[in-house]
Amino acid sequence: MTKNNKSVITRRQFAASVAAFSVAAPNILRAQEDLPARETVEIRTNNYSNRSWQEHFSSLRKGAILVDTQGRTLHYWPQGEAYHKVFPVSVPLTPDLTRLGRTSVTRKRVGPDWRPTPSMLKRNPDLPEYIGPGPENPLGTHALYLSWQYYRIHGTNDTRKIGRQSSNGCIGLYNDDIEELFGLAKVGTQVLLI
Repeated sequence: MTKNNKSVITRRQFAASVAAFSVAAPNILRAQEDLPARETVEIRTNNYSNRSWQEHFSSLRKGAILVDTQGRTLHYWPQGEAYHKVFPVSVPLTPDLTRLGRTSVTRKRVGPDWRPTPSMLKRNPDLPEYIGPGPENPLGTHALYLSWQYYRIHGTNDTRKIGRQSSNGCIGLYNDDIEELFGLAKVGTQVLLI
């Protein structure tokens, strides 16, 4: 739209631009801060779209988490829809490792420990049997346990995985992001993976 030969932007266009920048900028900056000097990693968030919770959930009772495995993003809405958060994630390596559908948060844990699943050990018998909480733990600093056995939404000790197909089935976030989501989500928060 032009007015007196000057470009005019509507309030809606301005709000959309600010919203898009505010979603992308912190994660891009965080990704750059986490990288060693002179190393670059392409963060892939394919098919990113601003999702509406009404398309996927009947209510926001206890909040809602939508994981878009194609877009490699996690969307969170709190009960009451006061805001909408979007986080880049790592997703499973292959379709056969990817579980889609409805589940919920059944447990929350700070400093999770890790044991490989039987199928992980079958694929890679050299994996350690156990890793306790700490910087070497593949689950990162926080974990949201889901009603599906062995499936979690968790942090990661390897930030190169974010935005990629790189997990054995779980959904991984930057440790800062999972800490934030951990504080927001509740036991009982509904989760949908699409």
